[in-house]
Amino acid sequence: MPLNPRFLLAAAMLAAGASAHAGYPEKPITFVVPFPPGGTTDIIARTLAARLGTELKQTVVVENRPGAGGNIGAQAVARAQPDGYTLLLSTAGPLSINQHLYKNPGYDPATSFAPVALVAAVPIMLVANPSAPFKTVAELVDYARKHPGKLSYGSQGNGTTSHLTMELLKTQAGIGIQHIPYRGSAPAATDLMGGVVQVMFDNSPSTLPFVKGGKMRALGVASPKRVKGMEDIPAVAETLPGFTSEAWFGLVAPAATPAATVGILNKAVNKILSSAEYRQELATSGTEPLGGTPADFAKYRSAEAAKWGEIVRAADIRLD
Repeated sequence: MPLNPRFLLAAAMLAAGASAHAGYPEKPITFVVPFPPGGTTDIIARTLAARLGTELKQTVVVENRPGAGGNIGAQAVARAQPDGYTLLLSTAGPLSINQHLYKNPGYDPATSFAPVALVAAVPIMLVANPSAPFKTVAELVDYARKHPGKLSYGSQGNGTTSHLTMELLKTQAGIGIQHIPYRGSAPAATDLMGGVVQVMFDNSPSTLPFVKGGKMRALGVASPKRVKGMEDIPAVAETLPGFTSEAWFGLVAPAATPAATVGILNKAVNKILSSAEYRQELATSGTEPLGGTPADFAKYRSAEAAKWGEIVRAADIRLD
């Protein structure tokens, strides 16, 4: 009995698809980072890209595409070919927060991307200019209450975790500090050290070298308790009970990227994250490698979106 021509066509297409991805990757892969060079997302992307290139025996390049709180880079990846060669290494901003801040960010984090892996989480550190007239969280709160309107804080940009974490502190402490948004960590850090702004929340890999060099003063970490390796820095929660915020980073591909390709990437990323050498490198900045399945990441992203949505609504923040 002759086979149905439609069956033969479908089988041929499946075989072609399998063949197309059997040798993946066959050309360089691009990590799009939706923030400027020098920040934590960029640092994590570059260290992971170097190891992923070795693991997959292919070049992995990092392309910074900042703007609109990460939306520009996220849009670029959402619209890219779903072939596994253009990926987004991002924070909670584009993947969980911006959907609550922008009426139309240009993509839907729940449907525009195929989760690959949750990469890492880092402590968020509250830092100040060394000449600021306060050395602790309690002194900052007291100074802000006594000098309303005098302090300003920098952030990685509108709607980023550094922005919302400070808004959370302002709400919990009942203080007012003017927000000055920047296009990423690096320019905000530069102005903090220059005295243009007095305080900011930023990720520990970005701030710790400046703290150790005496160019920034660490006031606290936003983790629930003190962080291993940085025990001399108190948790903000020691002054404001219950205060907590964490920055995380994940890798996603455009929606409709073949599951086999996502699986190859997930396996390689998890292998890197489980290596003792890489874990030790991340630990020096308080970074915790995570990993897991794409489904694990999808569940985590959804929970984070719900959490940050509540914070955005409570602070009544809209960016369009």
